[in-house]
Amino acid sequence: MERRKASDFPQELLNLFDGYVHGRMDRRQFLEGAQKFAVGGLTAAGLLDMLKPNYAWAVQIPPDDKRIATERVTIPSPNGYGNIKGLLARPIGTAKVPVVLVIHENRGLNPYIEDVARRLAIAGFMAFAPDALTPLGGYPGDDEKAAALFGQLDQTKTFEDFVASADWLKARPDSTGKLGVIGFCYGGGVVNRLAVRLGPAMAAGVPFYGVQPSAADAGKIKAPINAQYAELDTRITGGWPAFDQALTAAGVPHEGHIYKGTNHGFHNDTTPRYDDAAAKEAWQRTLDWLHKYLAA
Repeated sequence: MERRKASDFPQELLNLFDGYVHGRMDRRQFLEGAQKFAVGGLTAAGLLDMLKPNYAWAVQIPPDDKRIATERVTIPSPNGYGNIKGLLARPIGTAKVPVVLVIHENRGLNPYIEDVARRLAIAGFMAFAPDALTPLGGYPGDDEKAAALFGQLDQTKTFEDFVASADWLKARPDSTGKLGVIGFCYGGGVVNRLAVRLGPAMAAGVPFYGVQPSAADAGKIKAPINAQYAELDTRITGGWPAFDQALTAAGVPHEGHIYKGTNHGFHNDTTPRYDDAAAKEAWQRTLDWLHKYLAA
């Protein structure tokens, strides 16, 4: 399938797709809203297919890359769903390394997030990407099925699965004990929540377009935060000024970056919302932040 850009679509259609992805409307409502853009032989369903992920585009680091080792692991989560599975990736030929927990979007552990974990391993970190859909059989290989499953999760238990993942990763014998957390969309919000929960046990956080905590909760954060936002994602980005103010009041080192003309999901290289320049700049900032606070 031809790779398309956000500029190939009306912004109103992209906003509709964002509402669909985040559960503010169902498939039928999206198709009804998209109908007016179905011109020139296109159908509303065809537009949806163009906007949905093509995970073949996500492979920047092949699973068999000789510079890294990957394995599927299952870890205990006694306060969550009992256990959670995920992908562990680390550089070859190293002793102890800093660790990074990777939190997926509201679709489970898809190929894009797995590739992000491998990208971190190439950069010198041990990365663990857990799959919140573990209790429902794991990511099903289809985003619409994944969305339906995601809605069935008990988010209190799911959050405890992420806490268990962070604790397990940080405590591994091949970990330096320095824990970073990055996440995207739903996962960006989880990064912020983990920063509140873990306090000084978390050494750095990089939330991509993540919902911000309340000012009271933000005051509990100790981890340096480098937040990445899309300019056109006003629903999420609008919360940055208050978060910025709360982090400043709490004395937490932090940065916030808003990428001009970008949509929510601009780092995800499997959909037309991907913005190459912004994604590369945000990723470099991510690596710089993690190296700064995890290597010390």
